[in-house]
Amino acid sequence: MRIAFIGGGIMAQAIIAGVKDTDLDASIIVGEPFTALRESLQNDLCVEATDSNKEAVIGADIIILAVKPQQLDSVAEELKGVLNSDQTVLSIMAGVKMHSIGLKLGHTKLIRVMPNTPAQIRKGISAWYASDGVDQTTLDFVGNMLKAIGDELKFSEEKNIDIATALSGSGPAYVFVMIEALADAGVELGLPVHVARHLASQTILGSAALQRESGKHPAELRNMVTSPAGTTAAGLAALEEGGFRATIADAVRSAYKRGEELAGGK
Repeated sequence: MRIAFIGGGIMAQAIIAGVKDTDLDASIIVGEPFTALRESLQNDLCVEATDSNKEAVIGADIIILAVKPQQLDSVAEELKGVLNSDQTVLSIMAGVKMHSIGLKLGHTKLIRVMPNTPAQIRKGISAWYASDGVDQTTLDFVGNMLKAIGDELKFSEEKNIDIATALSGSGPAYVFVMIEALADAGVELGLPVHVARHLASQTILGSAALQRESGKHPAELRNMVTSPAGTTAAGLAALEEGGFRATIADAVRSAYKRGEELAGGK
């Protein structure tokens, strides 16, 4: 499979590294305008790189749009009329609807993916959706490519990608804020910064792993930690009083709403 990346930024690099660390049969080229980044891609990831997006897509089976949403118009101007009907275009642009991508490119074989930043260490989760015209061989390859950077979930409706963007796409930021808050509280109470941060991050890492591996409902696991009138019960009461659950839900809803607002302009 020949893969052409349009844009060689952090997420493109994560996917490239994941592919190269697996036994996927793929050759990779990246269209990237910045000389220093092209040289880094060539030297560090051992892939082809060019400053011409048109050159990059020639002969590619899958073209991955790994650019910022506001760059779509300029990229589409370069590629419209260059793509052939056998090629599949895969977008990792947050919030940009498949309909908009298809219209701007004049193309119908499309895949939309929402990965998240833990993909950089192969611990990501990618939500994805494909148009009806994408063949099974390509679908299988994309599924395996996304498994190379973590977990993947393929949806049958595109609207779920927008929800996943607000939940798992933006979600790492919410978790980082919680790590920061836990660590800050530990420091305030007397722990060294590096100790508090380690305790906070490992607590979240271990708790998530326990929930996944046990298969238990989060509420059941929460109850296992909580003794009547104990320290955890006091902490949970403070969270409830502060509207913790509602605030997290509001964060996801607000991110979703903002995504829909941004998509309205595309």
